[in-house]
Amino acid sequence: MDLVINGTRTSVSVDPARPLLFVLRNELDYTGAKYGCGEGQCGACTVLIDGEPHRSCVTPVGIVAGKEITTIEGLADGDKLHPVQQAFIECDAMQCGYCTGGMVLSSVALLRKNPSPTEAQIKQALEGNVCRCGTYNRILSAVQKARQLMLTQAKENYRAER
Repeated sequence: MDLVINGTRTSVSVDPARPLLFVLRNELDYTGAKYGCGEGQCGACTVLIDGEPHRSCVTPVGIVAGKEITTIEGLADGDKLHPVQQAFIECDAMQCGYCTGGMVLSSVALLRKNPSPTEAQIKQALEGNVCRCGTYNRILSAVQKARQLMLTQAKENYRAER
């Protein structure tokens, strides 16, 4: 089957019922999504499918054939980090890092839909992502900072186009 991962089309020969997480990690060496609970409850395995966050541990690979899959590895533009990644670093929003990929991707999806979310909307969007280290306040700060970085970047891009 054909998969489109981080903008690159690739073919894999696997059982369509196999969880996407294991195909990404074991067949294609995308290790940013982590195995946490195996039940879609912790968010460590989150990837974006057509821009929406999905738990890859419970997503059969067969249903994502031909859809755009974005992993944490696909967010940066070369050496330039995505604003959410940059904000997570600047706000020290990770400790062990196990949840970080899922938190970042869920945040990216939120900010694409709603560039100016309230604190309550951020908390709701990240509700399904568990941080075992308890860095929730720093994660919240990082999403708020990313919002500012993205707005600044959009203004700069607008000025450059004129």
